[in-house]
Amino acid sequence: MEATRDIRFNELKNTFNTQHLLSKTKGDKVIWALVVLLTLVSLLAVYSATGSLAYKNYKGNTEIYLFKQVAFIGVGIMVIYFAHLINYTFYSKAAKIVFMLSVPLLIYTLFFGVKMNEGSRWIRLPIINMTMQTSDLAKLALFMYLARLLSKKQDVIKDFKKGFLPVMTPVAITCLLIAPANLSTALLLGASCLLLLFIGRVNTKHILITIGVAMIPVLLLISAAVLRHKDDTEPVIAKKTAGSTLTARVDTWVSRVESFIYGSKEDIDGGAYQTSQAKIAISKGGFFGVGPGNSTTRDFLPQAYNDFIYAIIIEEYGIAGGAFIMFIYLVFLYRCIRIFKRCPFAFGAFLALGLSFTLAIQAVANMAVTVNLFPVTGVTLPLVSMGGTSFIFTCLAIGIILSVARNVEQTEGKTQQKEAIA
Repeated sequence: MEATRDIRFNELKNTFNTQHLLSKTKGDKVIWALVVLLTLVSLLAVYSATGSLAYKNYKGNTEIYLFKQVAFIGVGIMVIYFAHLINYTFYSKAAKIVFMLSVPLLIYTLFFGVKMNEGSRWIRLPIINMTMQTSDLAKLALFMYLARLLSKKQDVIKDFKKGFLPVMTPVAITCLLIAPANLSTALLLGASCLLLLFIGRVNTKHILITIGVAMIPVLLLISAAVLRHKDDTEPVIAKKTAGSTLTARVDTWVSRVESFIYGSKEDIDGGAYQTSQAKIAISKGGFFGVGPGNSTTRDFLPQAYNDFIYAIIIEEYGIAGGAFIMFIYLVFLYRCIRIFKRCPFAFGAFLALGLSFTLAIQAVANMAVTVNLFPVTGVTLPLVSMGGTSFIFTCLAIGIILSVARNVEQTEGKTQQKEAIA
């Protein structure tokens, strides 16, 4: 009898704790549901994409990466939960400090970071011995700081010196520090910021001038790729020579643009191997896919669990599955725009919108690379690609968005109560 009472007491206690946790979980319920959906997709896709790799590296243990992903998802959900409990005005107070911290971190990464593929994007965290991509922290810090600036300078936002320069300077600094090691991330971040500035009532003429200036190096890269393709007959990989890190990065950028424009030639030479394998995965998938866990391209596609996980999703779940993933991100963006419209305070509105823009644009860029609509970049699919510090920062961004939504609901609830009393 005592054992039965103890079991019932524990069940009631767990039920109470669960109900208490759910009662404190506020914010946009649709966004919460989308987070759960994407994490479930992530578990299926990562397990499938890493099965053969885990079997090879861990002597038959095919679940090792799945367990790691479960751990990252668990930590990520906790980050979202605790971040959404914090009043979003706290992020306004912390924005300047975090941004000022991110700038020296980017400089340190540029010169002393962990180098991979000729680029220095990571720093190694000493205690947990993990690598962190400092651009993820910088992106989050920039949008927090930019939302703060836009909300404070609405009265002078049309003025070039008082409005445009103060809000554009942190964007330029961050993008310039990220660009040498990760040009694609810098371009996507710049595009997201300019979109937020446009919605923040910044003078359109100033934005167009900025776009014109930013297009100069992009056009130079395209011109260099076209000229090198016309002048040289050797494969791009064979032409790479030893030199400085920046020279190597420029050569990589030109090679990727050349591979994107002249795909057929580079497919033969091997320069567009990832894109070729992604195309094979998509062609095998058809409309409904080959079924969960039945991907064969995962054994040949580098970064199948990370940058090119969307190709594995299409192969296993078809175009229908790929369209469903795209639909989830579009709904997420729509719900964030809805939060922007409902938020009574400028900082919260700009913060939610800016963070949603960067996540949605990152998702679109990842999917565009997979279907060969954009040159190979190296950006992950938010909440779906295999976990890392990028996954955690994505969860933190979503938690901040939900914090804004939570406070919007509380404000609307108080307003309704006052109206009911009146």
